Amino acid sequence: MSETTIWGIHAGKTGNADALFKQRGCVAIGWARMGDLAAIPGNREAFKKKYELAYPEAKPGAIPTASGVSFRFVHEMKPGDLVVYPSKMDKQVHIGRITGEYTHDPSQEASYPQRRAVAWLKSVPRTRFSQGALYEIGSALSMFQIKTYADEFRAVVEGKAVTAPVPVTDDHTIAAVADEIEENTRDFIIKRLSQETKGLPLESFIVHLMQCMGYHARLTRKNEPSVDVIAHKDRLGIEPPIIKIQVKSGEGTVQDRDVSALYGKLSAGEYGLFITLSTFSPACLNFEAGKPNLRLIDGDELVRLILDHYESFDSQHKGLLPLQRVYVPLPIETDG
Repeated sequence: MSETTIWGIHAGKTGNADALFKQRGCVAIGWARMGDLAAIPGNREAFKKKYELAYPEAKPGAIPTASGVSFRFVHEMKPGDLVVYPSKMDKQVHIGRITGEYTHDPSQEASYPQRRAVAWLKSVPRTRFSQGALYEIGSALSMFQIKTYADEFRAVVEGKAVTAPVPVTDDHTIAAVADEIEENTRDFIIKRLSQETKGLPLESFIVHLMQCMGYHARLTRKNEPSVDVIAHKDRLGIEPPIIKIQVKSGEGTVQDRDVSALYGKLSAGEYGLFITLSTFSPACLNFEAGKPNLRLIDGDELVRLILDHYESFDSQHKGLLPLQRVYVPLPIETDG
């Protein structure tokens, strides 16, 4: 027997939908300009086309996700499914059971006309759940399926949940949440750089990063193969050490022939730095191990350097990588 599907749903930042959900016994999504969703043929492509017509200003990349939410609300959510609503108003996690089919009803709250009736079963403080469960229901989507931590919400409905808050010293999901946040940030930075700084723009970005790290740096003339950037500590670039930098923006793994080409450009007392958004082959890493004046920086280490020096970036480069400082919970070590 398959387990009950659990959905998560958000109600926006205003109190209008919050009151609608709790007072009218329903869950709802927007997409008001799409009209009655039941009138759209029951396939994702039809919902996508309808969304494009209703919201011509929508960015192409957002269309599949947005239209997919409305499709799932009508055709995948079913009576008997559980739904989890984390309220921003009362800071409670409300858990209910879907009791009705999809309806289109713009009468009470016109901005949330797509609805399903819900019988609310439990309202629980957020502190009753693990950090991982809270992170999962914090999804950026308006509606989503809860899978990883679904058992915690089922336990509440079945009356099996503990009455005390989850002790943070025993919450083993905290490390997983921190790792996921870091990985999401890493993926965003690499994807953004790969899309927006192909070729020469990435080289210019590395020049700025080196400057933020305290070096003087400049692009080389384009007739100097294998060396894209020159960096040095003195203003004139005369005093050693001189750092010659090769930059690769492609997604493929860097091979040893590329690293060897850079190393062949180094004179006595010079250092080589090879930077890629991707990774290096084992042969490259073996080559680096035997060369004290050579450093290989892959995508992961580049992200760490960017985060370490981000506050020194100018407005142009912060605009390229819009990031906000947040504090992420870490596991609390205990004695014994």
